Amino acid sequence: MSAIDETHDPARTSWVPGADAHRDFPVQNLPLGVFRPAGGAARIGTAIGDFVVDLNGLARAAQLTEGLAAALSEPTLNALFALAPDARRDLRRRLSDLLSNPARRAAVEPHLSPAGDCAMELPTRIGGYTDFYAGIHHAMNIGRLFRPDDPLLANYKYVPIGYHGRASSVRVSGAPVVRPGGQTKAPSEAAPTFGPCRRLDYELELGIWVGAGNALGRPVPIGEAEDHIAGFGLLNDWSARDLQAWEYQPLGPFLAKNFLTTVSPWVVTTEALAPFRIAQEPRPDGDPRPLEHLWNDDDQARGALAITLEVFIATAKMRADGQAPQRLGLAAARHLYWTPAQMLAHHTSNGCDLAPGDLLGTGTISAPTPDGWGSLMELSRGGSAPLALANTEIRTFLEDGDEIAIVGRAEADGRRCIGFGECRGTVRTNG
Repeated sequence: MSAIDETHDPARTSWVPGADAHRDFPVQNLPLGVFRPAGGAARIGTAIGDFVVDLNGLARAAQLTEGLAAALSEPTLNALFALAPDARRDLRRRLSDLLSNPARRAAVEPHLSPAGDCAMELPTRIGGYTDFYAGIHHAMNIGRLFRPDDPLLANYKYVPIGYHGRASSVRVSGAPVVRPGGQTKAPSEAAPTFGPCRRLDYELELGIWVGAGNALGRPVPIGEAEDHIAGFGLLNDWSARDLQAWEYQPLGPFLAKNFLTTVSPWVVTTEALAPFRIAQEPRPDGDPRPLEHLWNDDDQARGALAITLEVFIATAKMRADGQAPQRLGLAAARHLYWTPAQMLAHHTSNGCDLAPGDLLGTGTISAPTPDGWGSLMELSRGGSAPLALANTEIRTFLEDGDEIAIVGRAEADGRRCIGFGECRGTVRTNG
């Protein structure tokens, strides 16, 4: 597991204008991403304040470790994530020095671009995407809608539940959310009909970016799983609840989930999050101990994350009236029933191979109380209790023109908080 070092020093400052006061990207963060400068090709960068540093440019100028030049010349992070964690740690330490030492300014400044002048791309070429269901309060809330007396299925506390999503429809923050069409059938209807989704929802999640992969047939032991995680981002697994209700049995989500998944563009590395590791919350009395392939003492002691997550809505009317977005939920990653390492270890426990740049979603993260629920399905009780917004608009599910934004911050006493940027999308009708 990553160690705390001088790059995490809360007193460290940067010569980059505005970086020290930046909400998300002070010098203690240094996330990785792929950007496209005005008129240029996609390249790997890091965020510092309101600027982006061209890492390929720094490598070509001999400012970074020579052994990283090939990986940093790629248009995605796959090759960099394939390297051992020590390579990312060395890159982080070098970048921290370059961006905090005023003597390095002349060498680095030519490789800075204002973030507002850059277009962000997907961080990796995603070969596989899997979405878990590890937010227990969300699972309980959804279960109560359909099974009030027994909301959790028998397997939930033994195994990290998940499904294989569609990698081809993952998009970076800002991509439009085109309302999907599909078959739906109300209980009162004799036969299904095809048409636009009427119960479109968001899901507040973390994304887990896979680092070094594993060979087919070679499971990753739980004690080594952390070394296979390159970093984290924000994720919104948009869901068509009415399509899902009709088609999910017997094989699970299909068209209800595969039309779009939105991710934040910056990967906050595992190394950056070292000061924000916390103990996994103890399981309630009576819950089973995880099986041995999912149990590791160190992971239980430091495998969870001190990350707060917020989701906001800005309706078309709010934006037209100049009103600020309204927060719908405030949750925390500590509410996950399974750690990221447990999810990854279980994913490979049958021999499934993961590749660098693959994406895992945690599943919807909800707090125990309604002010922290992570989906409209929960907030509106499946549509039976419409939600009144501050401007008197009513929502059960998303309407055209609604914009959903997810933000997140890692916070710990005595540490400089770091953020994830935004995961944003606006709903519109196809055509």
